[in-house]
Amino acid sequence: MQIDTFLFITFSIFALFASIMVISLSNAVHSVLFLILVFCNIAGLLLLFGAEFLSFMLLIVYVGAIAVLFLFVVMMLNIKKMSVKQSFFSIVPIGLTIFFILFTQLSGVFNVFNISHLKQDNLIWISWIIESQNITNIQVVGNVLYTKYCFLFILSGLILLVAMIGAIVLTMHQRTDVRKQKIELQLNRTFGGSLKFIDLRK
Repeated sequence: MQIDTFLFITFSIFALFASIMVISLSNAVHSVLFLILVFCNIAGLLLLFGAEFLSFMLLIVYVGAIAVLFLFVVMMLNIKKMSVKQSFFSIVPIGLTIFFILFTQLSGVFNVFNISHLKQDNLIWISWIIESQNITNIQVVGNVLYTKYCFLFILSGLILLVAMIGAIVLTMHQRTDVRKQKIELQLNRTFGGSLKFIDLRK
């Protein structure tokens, strides 16, 4: 077995397992963590297919922003596990409907693209010396992003920073029953009233 085939099977199995765990777990935090695992495995599959730009964008955008945002919101809302008894047969019709819709869409894609003819019987010679001189997709996107759209890129980072600070401020719970040190009152006190002498000998 070749190494690319082994990696493809490994990433596919882990992605399938993590996807099943996302919809089967009752804890929302664990579901989000397995969702991050799904994104990482899909990024590995895209990297095997040669779509390195889509792979890195999936890691940066979905794992680095959206999945972390989901996890932060779930932890901020403090969703507790509720014991809701739900019948298995009430979920089966919805699941079968979604399954048949997805199966119909995938079968239509297979019929249109005819994936069975993508197999290469003849080997193709590739000169890697010439290929190494070509500009990759990431270099092209980086040149455009950091030259023509640098202001929008910095502005989007600033918006994400403000959103992160706002979320942190919202999660800070101020307790009123905790004794705290009030520095302004200590600085405004007079030294004459700080000490009080009591004569205990009478």
